[in-house]
Amino acid sequence: MQLEDMILVSVDDHVVEPPNMFDNHLPDKWKDQAPKSVKKPDGTDVWVYEGSEIPNIGLNAVAGRPPEEYNVDPTKYEEIRAGCYDIDERVRDMDRNGVLGSMCFPSFVQFCGQLFSKSKDLDTGLVMLKAYNDWHIDEWCGSYPGRFIPLSIPPIWDPELMAEEVHRVAKKGCHAVTFSEDPSALGWPHIFGDHWDPFFKACEDEGMVICLHIGSSSTMLGLKEGAPFDVLITMTPLNSMHAATDLLWSQVLRKFPNLQFALSEGSIGWLPYWLERVDYVYQQHRFWTHQDFGDQLPSQVARDHLTFCFINDRAGVEQRHLIGIDNMTWECDYPHSDSSWPHSPESVAKQLAGIPDEEVNKITHENAMRIFHYDPFAHRPKDKSTVGALRAEAGD
Repeated sequence: MQLEDMILVSVDDHVVEPPNMFDNHLPDKWKDQAPKSVKKPDGTDVWVYEGSEIPNIGLNAVAGRPPEEYNVDPTKYEEIRAGCYDIDERVRDMDRNGVLGSMCFPSFVQFCGQLFSKSKDLDTGLVMLKAYNDWHIDEWCGSYPGRFIPLSIPPIWDPELMAEEVHRVAKKGCHAVTFSEDPSALGWPHIFGDHWDPFFKACEDEGMVICLHIGSSSTMLGLKEGAPFDVLITMTPLNSMHAATDLLWSQVLRKFPNLQFALSEGSIGWLPYWLERVDYVYQQHRFWTHQDFGDQLPSQVARDHLTFCFINDRAGVEQRHLIGIDNMTWECDYPHSDSSWPHSPESVAKQLAGIPDEEVNKITHENAMRIFHYDPFAHRPKDKSTVGALRAEAGD
Protein backbone atom coordinates (compact mmCIF):
# COMPACT_ATOMS: atom_id res chain seq x y z
CA MET A 1 0.00 0.00 0.00
CA GLN A 2 1.20 3.49 -0.84
CA LEU A 3 1.79 5.78 2.12
CA GLU A 4 -0.62 8.41 0.76
CA ASP A 5 -3.44 5.85 0.58
CA MET A 6 -3.34 4.74 4.20
CA ILE A 7 -6.07 5.76 6.66
CA LEU A 8 -4.75 6.29 10.18
CA VAL A 9 -6.74 6.18 13.42
CA SER A 10 -4.76 6.58 16.63
CA VAL A 11 -6.17 4.91 19.75
CA ASP A 12 -3.79 6.67 22.12
CA ASP A 13 -3.10 10.40 22.13
CA HIS A 14 -3.27 12.98 24.91
CA VAL A 15 -4.86 16.35 25.57
CA VAL A 16 -3.29 19.11 27.65
CA GLU A 17 -6.49 20.61 29.00
CA PRO A 18 -7.07 24.29 28.10
CA PRO A 19 -7.43 26.90 30.87
CA ASN A 20 -11.09 27.58 30.09
CA MET A 21 -12.25 23.97 29.91
CA PHE A 22 -14.77 24.21 32.79
CA ASP A 23 -16.34 27.53 31.70
CA ASN A 24 -19.19 26.06 29.67
CA HIS A 25 -19.85 22.90 31.66
CA LEU A 26 -20.59 23.95 35.24
CA PRO A 27 -23.51 25.85 36.75
CA ASP A 28 -22.45 29.20 38.23
CA LYS A 29 -22.64 27.95 41.82
CA TRP A 30 -19.89 25.39 41.15
CA LYS A 31 -17.47 27.51 39.12
CA ASP A 32 -15.55 28.88 42.11
CA GLN A 33 -14.78 25.33 43.21
CA ALA A 34 -13.55 24.13 39.83
CA PRO A 35 -9.86 23.53 39.11
CA LYS A 36 -8.20 26.77 37.96
CA SER A 37 -5.31 27.32 35.58
CA VAL A 38 -2.93 29.68 37.35
CA LYS A 39 0.22 31.38 36.08
CA LYS A 40 2.90 31.45 38.79
CA PRO A 41 5.33 34.37 39.27
CA ASP A 42 7.99 32.51 37.25
CA GLY A 43 5.55 32.25 34.31
CA THR A 44 4.86 28.55 34.80
CA ASP A 45 1.26 27.41 34.25
CA VAL A 46 -0.20 25.07 36.87
CA TRP A 47 -3.64 23.81 37.79
CA VAL A 48 -4.87 24.49 41.31
CA TYR A 49 -7.63 22.39 42.85
CA GLU A 50 -8.64 22.68 46.49
CA GLY A 51 -5.35 24.40 47.28
CA SER A 52 -3.11 21.82 45.63
CA GLU A 53 -0.94 22.53 42.58
CA ILE A 54 -0.83 20.14 39.62
CA PRO A 55 1.91 21.08 37.13
CA ASN A 56 1.99 20.51 33.40
CA ILE A 57 4.94 18.19 32.72
CA GLY A 58 7.24 18.87 29.79
CA LEU A 59 7.32 15.30 28.44
CA ASN A 60 3.53 15.52 28.08
CA ALA A 61 3.84 18.11 25.35
CA VAL A 62 7.08 18.02 23.39
CA ALA A 63 5.57 17.55 19.91
CA GLY A 64 7.47 19.65 17.41
CA ARG A 65 10.64 19.91 19.49
CA PRO A 66 13.87 18.11 18.58
CA PRO A 67 14.78 15.23 20.93
CA GLU A 68 17.67 17.28 22.26
CA GLU A 69 15.10 19.58 23.91
CA TYR A 70 12.95 16.88 25.58
CA ASN A 71 12.72 17.29 29.36
CA VAL A 72 10.31 16.95 32.29
CA ASP A 73 10.37 20.55 33.44
CA PRO A 74 7.05 22.29 34.18
CA THR A 75 5.89 24.22 31.14
CA LYS A 76 4.00 27.28 30.04
CA TYR A 77 1.16 27.09 27.56
CA GLU A 78 3.03 29.45 25.24
CA GLU A 79 6.02 27.08 25.22
CA ILE A 80 4.13 24.09 23.86
CA ARG A 81 2.36 23.55 20.56
CA ALA A 82 -1.11 25.05 20.49
CA GLY A 83 -2.34 21.69 19.19
CA CYS A 84 -1.77 20.25 22.65
CA TYR A 85 -4.68 22.26 24.10
CA ASP A 86 -6.45 24.11 21.26
CA ILE A 87 -8.94 21.91 19.41
CA ASP A 88 -8.68 23.76 16.10
CA GLU A 89 -4.90 23.51 16.13
CA ARG A 90 -5.09 19.87 17.23
CA VAL A 91 -7.08 19.00 14.14
CA ARG A 92 -4.62 20.96 11.99
CA ASP A 93 -1.78 18.95 13.52
CA MET A 94 -3.70 15.75 12.82
CA ASP A 95 -4.12 16.86 9.20
CA ARG A 96 -0.41 17.67 8.94
CA ASN A 97 0.29 14.16 10.20
CA GLY A 98 -2.26 12.51 7.93
CA VAL A 99 -4.21 11.16 10.94
CA LEU A 100 -7.97 10.88 10.55
CA GLY A 101 -9.07 9.93 14.06
CA SER A 102 -7.77 10.16 17.61
CA MET A 103 -8.63 9.06 21.14
CA CYS A 104 -7.23 11.47 23.74
CA PHE A 105 -6.32 10.54 27.30
CA PRO A 106 -6.47 13.17 30.05
CA SER A 107 -3.48 14.90 31.62
CA PHE A 108 -3.81 16.98 34.79
CA VAL A 109 -6.74 14.98 36.22
CA GLN A 110 -4.63 11.81 35.78
CA PHE A 111 -5.48 8.82 33.63
CA CYS A 112 -8.56 7.62 35.50
CA GLY A 113 -9.63 10.83 37.19
CA GLN A 114 -7.66 10.19 40.39
CA LEU A 115 -7.57 13.93 41.07
CA PHE A 116 -11.31 14.06 41.74
CA SER A 117 -11.20 10.98 43.97
CA LYS A 118 -9.07 13.05 46.36
CA SER A 119 -11.67 15.84 46.63
CA LYS A 120 -12.41 17.00 50.17
CA ASP A 121 -16.09 16.57 49.33
CA LEU A 122 -16.74 13.71 46.90
CA ASP A 123 -20.08 15.17 45.83
CA THR A 124 -18.11 18.15 44.54
CA GLY A 125 -15.60 15.80 42.99
CA LEU A 126 -18.40 14.04 41.10
CA VAL A 127 -19.70 17.35 39.75
CA MET A 128 -16.22 18.24 38.50
CA LEU A 129 -15.69 14.82 36.98
CA LYS A 130 -18.96 14.98 35.06
CA ALA A 131 -18.07 18.47 33.87
CA TYR A 132 -14.74 17.11 32.65
CA ASN A 133 -16.47 14.33 30.71
CA ASP A 134 -18.98 16.79 29.23
CA TRP A 135 -16.15 19.08 28.12
CA HIS A 136 -14.25 16.19 26.57
CA ILE A 137 -17.22 14.61 24.78
CA ASP A 138 -19.24 17.70 23.79
CA GLU A 139 -16.55 20.33 23.26
CA TRP A 140 -13.20 18.66 22.55
CA CYS A 141 -14.57 15.75 20.49
CA GLY A 142 -17.85 17.38 19.49
CA SER A 143 -16.20 20.35 17.80
CA TYR A 144 -15.08 18.11 14.94
CA PRO A 145 -17.53 15.21 14.51
CA GLY A 146 -15.87 12.11 13.14
CA ARG A 147 -12.34 13.12 14.08
CA PHE A 148 -12.24 11.83 17.68
CA ILE A 149 -13.14 8.75 19.70
CA PRO A 150 -14.62 10.06 22.98
CA LEU A 151 -13.05 8.75 26.19
CA SER A 152 -14.54 9.28 29.65
CA ILE A 153 -13.03 9.15 33.14
CA PRO A 154 -14.78 7.28 36.00
CA PRO A 155 -15.62 8.27 39.61
CA ILE A 156 -13.26 5.52 40.71
CA TRP A 157 -14.11 5.89 44.41
CA ASP A 158 -17.55 4.28 43.99
CA PRO A 159 -18.33 1.42 41.54
CA GLU A 160 -22.05 2.21 41.60
CA LEU A 161 -21.34 5.82 40.61
CA MET A 162 -18.95 4.51 37.97
CA ALA A 163 -21.77 2.42 36.52
CA GLU A 164 -24.12 5.42 36.49
CA GLU A 165 -21.54 7.55 34.70
CA VAL A 166 -20.92 4.80 32.14
CA HIS A 167 -24.63 4.76 31.33
CA ARG A 168 -24.78 8.58 31.23
CA VAL A 169 -21.85 9.08 28.84
CA ALA A 170 -22.97 6.16 26.67
CA LYS A 171 -26.12 8.14 25.91
CA LYS A 172 -23.82 10.93 24.69
CA GLY A 173 -22.09 8.57 22.24
CA CYS A 174 -19.03 7.71 24.34
CA HIS A 175 -17.93 4.07 24.12
CA ALA A 176 -14.62 4.11 26.01
CA VAL A 177 -13.68 4.74 29.63
CA THR A 178 -10.36 4.81 31.45
CA PHE A 179 -9.56 2.59 34.42
CA SER A 180 -6.45 1.72 36.40
CA GLU A 181 -4.14 -1.07 35.29
CA ASP A 182 -3.82 -1.87 39.04
CA PRO A 183 -6.41 -0.13 41.24
CA SER A 184 -4.89 -1.67 44.37
CA ALA A 185 -1.77 0.46 43.80
CA LEU A 186 -4.03 3.52 44.14
CA GLY A 187 -5.45 2.30 47.44
CA TRP A 188 -8.63 0.75 46.00
CA PRO A 189 -9.53 -2.96 46.04
CA HIS A 190 -7.83 -5.25 43.54
CA ILE A 191 -9.74 -6.87 40.68
CA PHE A 192 -9.70 -10.38 42.16
CA GLY A 193 -12.86 -9.85 44.17
CA ASP A 194 -16.28 -8.48 43.27
CA HIS A 195 -15.81 -4.82 44.28
CA TRP A 196 -15.76 -3.53 40.69
CA ASP A 197 -18.59 -5.71 39.36
CA PRO A 198 -21.18 -2.90 39.02
CA PHE A 199 -18.73 -0.96 36.84
CA PHE A 200 -17.77 -3.99 34.76
CA LYS A 201 -21.41 -4.97 34.24
CA ALA A 202 -22.35 -1.46 33.09
CA CYS A 203 -19.45 -1.46 30.63
CA GLU A 204 -20.49 -4.85 29.29
CA ASP A 205 -24.10 -3.73 28.96
CA GLU A 206 -23.15 -0.57 27.07
CA GLY A 207 -20.38 -2.10 24.95
CA MET A 208 -17.97 0.27 26.69
CA VAL A 209 -14.26 -0.50 26.17
CA ILE A 210 -12.19 -0.16 29.37
CA CYS A 211 -8.83 1.44 28.57
CA LEU A 212 -5.87 0.59 30.80
CA HIS A 213 -3.11 3.09 30.03
CA ILE A 214 0.43 2.43 31.19
CA GLY A 215 1.03 4.43 34.36
CA SER A 216 -2.67 4.52 35.28
CA SER A 217 -1.72 2.86 38.57
CA SER A 218 0.54 5.85 39.34
CA THR A 219 3.39 3.32 39.47
CA MET A 220 5.96 2.35 36.88
CA LEU A 221 8.39 -0.55 36.74
CA GLY A 222 12.02 0.50 36.82
CA LEU A 223 11.58 3.43 39.20
CA LYS A 224 14.43 2.62 41.54
CA GLU A 225 16.52 5.18 43.35
CA GLY A 226 19.47 6.17 41.22
CA ALA A 227 18.30 4.28 38.13
CA PRO A 228 18.64 6.09 34.78
CA PHE A 229 15.30 7.25 33.36
CA ASP A 230 16.01 4.99 30.35
CA VAL A 231 15.21 1.99 32.57
CA LEU A 232 11.69 3.25 33.21
CA ILE A 233 11.07 4.11 29.56
CA THR A 234 12.29 0.68 28.45
CA MET A 235 10.16 -1.19 30.98
CA THR A 236 6.86 0.65 30.45
CA PRO A 237 5.20 -2.05 28.28
CA LEU A 238 5.59 -4.50 31.15
CA ASN A 239 2.98 -2.53 33.07
CA SER A 240 0.52 -3.73 30.44
CA MET A 241 1.81 -7.30 30.71
CA HIS A 242 1.17 -7.15 34.44
CA ALA A 243 -2.34 -5.74 33.94
CA ALA A 244 -3.20 -8.34 31.29
CA THR A 245 -1.96 -11.17 33.52
CA ASP A 246 -4.05 -9.99 36.46
CA LEU A 247 -7.14 -9.76 34.26
CA LEU A 248 -6.68 -13.15 32.66
CA TRP A 249 -6.25 -15.15 35.87
CA SER A 250 -8.95 -13.20 37.71
CA GLN A 251 -12.60 -14.13 37.24
CA VAL A 252 -13.44 -10.85 35.48
CA LEU A 253 -13.30 -12.10 31.90
CA ARG A 254 -15.26 -15.23 32.76
CA LYS A 255 -17.93 -13.40 34.79
CA PHE A 256 -18.39 -10.83 32.01
CA PRO A 257 -17.96 -12.75 28.75
CA ASN A 258 -18.55 -9.72 26.50
CA LEU A 259 -16.39 -7.22 28.39
CA GLN A 260 -13.62 -5.54 26.39
CA PHE A 261 -10.32 -4.03 27.58
CA ALA A 262 -7.68 -2.05 25.68
CA LEU A 263 -4.05 -2.11 26.79
CA SER A 264 -3.23 1.48 25.90
CA GLU A 265 0.36 2.31 24.98
CA GLY A 266 1.34 -1.22 25.96
CA SER A 267 3.22 -2.27 22.77
CA ILE A 268 2.84 -5.73 21.24
CA GLY A 269 6.26 -7.37 20.91
CA TRP A 270 5.91 -9.16 24.27
CA LEU A 271 2.57 -10.73 23.38
CA PRO A 272 3.58 -13.90 21.45
CA TYR A 273 5.62 -15.19 24.37
CA TRP A 274 3.02 -14.10 26.93
CA LEU A 275 0.22 -15.87 25.06
CA GLU A 276 2.36 -19.00 24.84
CA ARG A 277 3.30 -18.75 28.50
CA VAL A 278 -0.28 -18.41 29.83
CA ASP A 279 -1.31 -21.52 27.89
CA TYR A 280 1.65 -23.46 29.29
CA VAL A 281 0.89 -22.32 32.84
CA TYR A 282 -2.74 -23.35 32.42
CA GLN A 283 -2.01 -26.78 30.96
CA GLN A 284 0.78 -27.49 33.45
CA HIS A 285 -0.72 -26.13 36.66
CA ARG A 286 -4.53 -25.79 36.42
CA PHE A 287 -5.24 -28.95 38.43
CA TRP A 288 -3.74 -27.52 41.60
CA THR A 289 -4.36 -23.80 40.94
CA HIS A 290 -8.00 -24.65 40.13
CA GLN A 291 -8.27 -22.45 37.04
CA ASP A 292 -11.03 -23.44 34.61
CA PHE A 293 -11.54 -21.88 31.18
CA GLY A 294 -13.89 -24.60 29.97
CA ASP A 295 -13.12 -25.61 26.40
CA GLN A 296 -10.89 -22.57 25.76
CA LEU A 297 -7.23 -21.87 26.33
CA PRO A 298 -6.23 -18.68 28.18
CA SER A 299 -4.72 -17.27 24.98
CA GLN A 300 -8.10 -17.55 23.26
CA VAL A 301 -9.82 -15.80 26.16
CA ALA A 302 -7.22 -13.03 26.01
CA ARG A 303 -7.78 -12.49 22.29
CA ASP A 304 -11.54 -12.41 22.85
CA HIS A 305 -11.29 -9.61 25.43
CA LEU A 306 -8.12 -7.59 24.86
CA THR A 307 -7.04 -5.01 22.29
CA PHE A 308 -3.38 -4.14 21.84
CA CYS A 309 -1.69 -1.11 20.30
CA PHE A 310 1.78 -0.01 19.22
CA ILE A 311 3.69 3.03 18.05
CA ASN A 312 6.86 1.40 16.79
CA ASP A 313 7.11 -2.36 17.15
CA ARG A 314 8.32 -4.22 14.09
CA ALA A 315 9.01 -7.36 16.16
CA GLY A 316 5.34 -7.51 17.11
CA VAL A 317 4.16 -6.74 13.58
CA GLU A 318 6.22 -9.62 12.20
CA GLN A 319 4.48 -11.97 14.68
CA ARG A 320 1.03 -10.44 14.12
CA HIS A 321 -0.70 -13.75 13.40
CA LEU A 322 0.52 -15.20 16.70
CA ILE A 323 -0.93 -12.12 18.42
CA GLY A 324 -4.18 -11.92 16.48
CA ILE A 325 -4.50 -9.52 13.57
CA ASP A 326 -8.00 -8.47 14.66
CA ASN A 327 -6.72 -7.33 18.07
CA MET A 328 -4.00 -4.96 16.85
CA THR A 329 -4.34 -1.18 16.60
CA TRP A 330 -2.00 1.74 16.02
CA GLU A 331 -1.25 4.80 18.16
CA CYS A 332 0.45 8.12 17.55
CA ASP A 333 0.89 9.24 21.21
CA TYR A 334 0.71 12.94 20.31
CA PRO A 335 2.13 15.08 21.92
CA HIS A 336 4.31 12.87 24.13
CA SER A 337 8.00 12.15 23.72
CA ASP A 338 7.39 8.68 22.24
CA SER A 339 5.19 10.12 19.49
CA SER A 340 5.93 9.70 15.80
CA TRP A 341 4.30 13.08 14.96
CA PRO A 342 4.59 14.65 12.38
CA HIS A 343 6.03 11.67 10.51
CA SER A 344 3.57 9.00 11.56
CA PRO A 345 2.69 7.86 8.02
CA GLU A 346 6.36 7.37 7.23
CA SER A 347 6.83 5.45 10.48
CA VAL A 348 3.75 3.28 9.92
CA ALA A 349 4.73 2.56 6.32
CA LYS A 350 8.11 1.33 7.53
CA GLN A 351 6.53 -0.79 10.28
CA LEU A 352 4.00 -2.38 7.91
CA ALA A 353 6.21 -2.76 4.84
CA GLY A 354 5.45 -5.93 2.88
CA ILE A 355 2.18 -6.65 4.68
CA PRO A 356 -0.98 -7.30 2.60
CA ASP A 357 -3.25 -4.28 2.18
CA GLU A 358 -6.19 -5.91 3.96
CA GLU A 359 -4.02 -6.43 7.05
CA VAL A 360 -2.68 -2.88 6.87
CA ASN A 361 -6.24 -1.57 6.83
CA LYS A 362 -7.19 -3.60 9.89
CA ILE A 363 -4.22 -2.36 11.90
CA THR A 364 -4.36 1.28 10.81
CA HIS A 365 -8.09 1.94 11.17
CA GLU A 366 -10.61 -0.87 10.69
CA ASN A 367 -9.99 -2.60 14.02
CA ALA A 368 -10.19 0.69 15.91
CA MET A 369 -13.45 1.59 14.18
CA ARG A 370 -15.02 -1.77 15.05
CA ILE A 371 -13.74 -2.02 18.63
CA PHE A 372 -14.57 1.56 19.66
CA HIS A 373 -17.84 1.88 17.69
CA TYR A 374 -16.29 4.71 15.70
CA ASP A 375 -17.52 5.65 12.22
CA PRO A 376 -15.61 8.61 10.78
CA PHE A 377 -16.98 7.94 7.32
CA ALA A 378 -20.44 8.98 8.48
CA HIS A 379 -18.98 12.50 8.58
CA ARG A 380 -16.25 12.44 5.95
CA PRO A 381 -15.94 10.55 2.65
CA LYS A 382 -13.41 7.75 2.74
CA ASP A 383 -11.44 9.16 -0.18
CA LYS A 384 -11.02 12.41 1.78
CA SER A 385 -9.75 10.55 4.84
CA THR A 386 -6.44 9.23 3.57
CA VAL A 387 -3.00 10.45 4.57
CA GLY A 388 -2.59 12.16 1.22
CA ALA A 389 -5.97 13.91 1.32
CA LEU A 390 -5.53 15.18 4.90
CA ARG A 391 -2.02 16.45 4.30
CA ALA A 392 -3.20 18.22 1.17
CA GLU A 393 -5.87 19.96 3.25
CA ALA A 394 -3.31 21.02 5.85
CA GLY A 395 -1.19 22.64 3.17
CA ASP A 396 1.94 22.76 5.34
